[in-house]
Amino acid sequence: MKETRGNYGSDPRLLISKLCFPRQLKSPKTLTKPKQMATEMTTNTIWYLRKRPVGEVAPDDLELVTEEMAPLAEGHVRVRTIYLSLDPTNRIWMSDMDAYLPPVEIGTPMRGGSIGVIEESRSESVPVGSIVNTGLAIWAAYNDLPGEGVNVLPAIPGLPLTAFMGPLGATGMTAYFGLTEIGQPKAGETLVVSAAAGAVGSMVGQIGKNMGCRVVGIAGSDEKCRWLTETAGFDAAINYKVEDVGEALDRHCPDGIDINFENVGGSIMEEVIARLNDFSRMPLCGLISTYNADPDESTGPKNFANLLMRRTLVRGFIIIDFLDRFADGFAAMASLLMDGKLQYETDIVEGLENAPTALARLFEGRNLGKLVLKVSDEP
Repeated sequence: MKETRGNYGSDPRLLISKLCFPRQLKSPKTLTKPKQMATEMTTNTIWYLRKRPVGEVAPDDLELVTEEMAPLAEGHVRVRTIYLSLDPTNRIWMSDMDAYLPPVEIGTPMRGGSIGVIEESRSESVPVGSIVNTGLAIWAAYNDLPGEGVNVLPAIPGLPLTAFMGPLGATGMTAYFGLTEIGQPKAGETLVVSAAAGAVGSMVGQIGKNMGCRVVGIAGSDEKCRWLTETAGFDAAINYKVEDVGEALDRHCPDGIDINFENVGGSIMEEVIARLNDFSRMPLCGLISTYNADPDESTGPKNFANLLMRRTLVRGFIIIDFLDRFADGFAAMASLLMDGKLQYETDIVEGLENAPTALARLFEGRNLGKLVLKVSDEP
């Protein structure tokens, strides 16, 4: 990040302000008059949810459809998708379950976050050519959205666009607020992170290290474990597929566990719970091992009582809980990036047609870092 920092002088707050307050780029004083761009775009390609998945997502649960695009409404923008974010929550949204957002309805487009470029605009605040974060959009080649609902991203030399889906995106904010607000790390404490080589877990561990914690990650391959210790700076890493997790935790956490950043659930969570210290904290971010399971057969941890005996603080959270504080999170993560204290990987799969099979990588443990789908080329 030294190159990026150099472009904004010695004060990193110039860069941070651009990352935290991207809407300042929409000031009428700095933008040319928007126009509706003449275009040859007439059709869109969209993934529709046709059935509720049972277990793993099956080929006929989703359908890729090509259809005519309607004329752009006043105040709206046409966004060509460049990168589509693939996350475990996509699988939750396919299920008819009580969750933090309503499920995707059968027969409607699949939901997801994306980054794209404005190809056509009838909005006074967002000109053609702007690179934007769409927030929640749909799995499609193009999205028709209100101009006020997209966020213009700054062009920062040396910073890949995909960083706005990783450390400076929702996963980075999830890691930052989940650990700092719920985990309450203190120097010298032991932090254990499951799914540690994923988009969230890899950030959690590094934030913890920068706050003085001893960090132990749990991942699913020797390659991932090497990346955690040799690149991301974790103190230790456990390959749960070949090691006895309980024995490895005893070895790497001789003084017990103060913080469990939980992403996985299941038997791994039980092994961590068994080794929690008094007054430990457990940010509950995800339970990815259960998302494809039959909900009638899912069970909680067998050693749930240990949370009482250890007086553990357990708090489930969703990143939208902290939306009003994103500027703080962006500032903190941008500072770590500029200081070279964060390493991250982006796992890119190409082609909108590959969205469902790419999503499966998350549940098979085949991704390293943030998983994104490249739908079209960057401008």
